Amino acid sequence: MTSAFLGDTAALTGRTLRHVTRSADTIVTTVITPVAMMLMFVYVFGGAIDTGPVPYVAYLLPGILLMTVASGVSYTAFRLFTDVSGGIVDRFRSMPIARSGVLWAHVLTSLVANLIALVLVLGVALLMGFRSPAGAAGWLGVAGVLFLFTLALTWLAVIPGLSASSVEGAGAFAYPLIFLPFVSSAFVPTGTMPGPVRWFAEHQPVTSIVDTLRALLADRPAGDDLWIALGWCAGILVVAYAGATAAYRRKIG
Repeated sequence: MTSAFLGDTAALTGRTLRHVTRSADTIVTTVITPVAMMLMFVYVFGGAIDTGPVPYVAYLLPGILLMTVASGVSYTAFRLFTDVSGGIVDRFRSMPIARSGVLWAHVLTSLVANLIALVLVLGVALLMGFRSPAGAAGWLGVAGVLFLFTLALTWLAVIPGLSASSVEGAGAFAYPLIFLPFVSSAFVPTGTMPGPVRWFAEHQPVTSIVDTLRALLADRPAGDDLWIALGWCAGILVVAYAGATAAYRRKIG
């Protein structure tokens, strides 16, 4: 049973990855907005924002990476919606394949596509002067947090991909996720925000994740922020996975 699931998932993942390679513009589109935001904030607003001894591009990058993931998972919802509305999922149901392989194929494709997008954004940041003193352990920590964050948001994207009534609705869920970093420590220190906004910024998931990534990239101890970030990611993942599997069962009957 396990070998059949792995084989079916691998075959279906290959299919969705081929779709991505045939429309590489989706990855380019995923990268454009975060890169444009990074360029604008660093070269237009960066001089007016006091981040102490930390160069603004280094301060900004963790939030930009999260925006990249949020932008990327919207295409996961789009691709899944296209499969469902186009009838290919019904065709898969009539074949002797693992049903959960359909969802896992889209999830694994999302992880690969987002990895490529994150590398491209990081490359632009390096060209803009970003440097990190972090060693191998720090970079592994960054990769682990981003992996868990991407996995959680991908399963969250599966829900609208299965339940949306239009292609616009399937992708629209990502808009709040893309703009959530603006009300966090991603762009400016939360201490500069007015009371209620500051409280929200300091207690929403993006701030703890951004602060963790920032500390790891700066080769500093992440402290409690690391455990809070991991807790948020794990919590979102559990809820999203449960919601996605329930939506899939309702969809396929």
